[in-house]
Amino acid sequence: MTKALTGITVVAVEQAVAAPYASSRLADAGARVIKIERPEGDFARNYDSLVQGQSAYFVWLNRGKESVCLDLRLEGDRVLLDALVSSADVFIQNLKPGSIAKLGFGTARLRERYPRLITCDISGFGEGGEYSHLKAYDLIVQAESGLSAITGTPEGEARVGVSVCDISAGMTAHSAILQALYSRELTGKGSAIQVSLFDAVADWMNVPVLQHDYGNYRTLRSGVNHPSLAPYGAYRCADGKFVIFSVQNDREWVNFCNAFLKKPELTRAPGFAANMDRLGNRHALDEVVQNRFSELLSDEAMQELEAAGLAYGRLNDIPSVSEHPHLRRAEVETPGGSISVIAPAAIFNSEPVVLRPVPALGAHTMAIREEFKSHEDLSKAVR
Repeated sequence: MTKALTGITVVAVEQAVAAPYASSRLADAGARVIKIERPEGDFARNYDSLVQGQSAYFVWLNRGKESVCLDLRLEGDRVLLDALVSSADVFIQNLKPGSIAKLGFGTARLRERYPRLITCDISGFGEGGEYSHLKAYDLIVQAESGLSAITGTPEGEARVGVSVCDISAGMTAHSAILQALYSRELTGKGSAIQVSLFDAVADWMNVPVLQHDYGNYRTLRSGVNHPSLAPYGAYRCADGKFVIFSVQNDREWVNFCNAFLKKPELTRAPGFAANMDRLGNRHALDEVVQNRFSELLSDEAMQELEAAGLAYGRLNDIPSVSEHPHLRRAEVETPGGSISVIAPAAIFNSEPVVLRPVPALGAHTMAIREEFKSHEDLSKAVR
C-alpha cells in the first residue's frame, strides 16, 4: 500500500517527546523523516533501558526515521542541515526558544528562503512572553496549566501518569502540519506553525475554566470519580475488584435506580433528582451506591449494569492492559531486536499495521552525507 505521505520529506531537529511524537506519526504515514541528533544522541534514548536495553520512550516515538548525528556548532554540519532543509517539505524543531535561530535556522529566515517549506516550532510556553525562556518539561506544564490542580484526590494534587502535555503538543503539531500540507496544495505556499505545550493542554482545560469563569464553579479533585457527573466512578465489589460505571443523563439515572440500586424512590428524592443536586450530595449518594456494589461480585455487578443499559468497565492495572482483548499490537524492529508495541489508533481500510524500524544512533549519518554531498558543495560555493 502506498501511504498518504509517501514523497514528503521531514527534517526534525528534535528531542524528548513532543516533536518526536509529531514526526513519528508523519513517518507512520509514509513520510521520510530525517531525525537530527546531537553527537551524544537524543537524551530520550537514555530515559530508561527497559526495552531490550533501550528506552521505552525512544522506541515508541522514533520508528521509521533516519538518525543523523550533527554537531550544529560546526559550520560544516550547519551546511549539511541547510542542504537537508532546502530539499524538505517540513522542518520541525523543539529546541529552547531562540536556539535554532542562533544557529541560522529560525523560522523567518527559512520561510523567506524556502516559501514552500512548512516550519513547526514546538516550545513550552511559546516563542515570546513572560515564561517563554523556561525549560518547560511535562510536569511543569501540568502544574502551570491547572491540570494537576484538578487531578488526584481531595487530599492532594497529582500528575497525570503519562506525559500528556508533550503528547498533546505532538498531536496538535501533527494535525497542524497535515493542515498546512493541504493548504500548500491549494496555495503553493508553506506555513509557519507554532505549538506550545501550554497552549496544547490549556485547550483541554476549557471545561473547568469555563465553569469557573461563568458559573463560579470549582472543579474538585475526585480521584477516579468524575468531577462533573454523579454517580460516575469506581466502586469496590464483594471480591475486592473495582468496577467503573457512568450515569450521563436523566434516563440512565432512572434505569440505575430502578434496575441496579433497586431503589426507584431515589430518582426524585430531594438532593438526588438532578445531576447538580447529586454533585452537591455526592457523599451520601456514594454511600448508597457503594453499599449496593459491596453486595455483588464484580462480574455480577457488570452483568446488572449491562442489563440496565449503563456504561461500565474495569479499573485495570498495567499487566491487565497489556493482556487486554482489545489491545492491538504491531511489531517493530529495533537495534536491540524485534519488539511488540501498541499499534497506532487509526485503522485504514482494515489493512494490517506495518511499522518501519527504530534507528540506531547515527545509523544514517554517512549515507545522508553522501546523498547530500553535492548540495553541500554548492552551498559552500555560494557562501
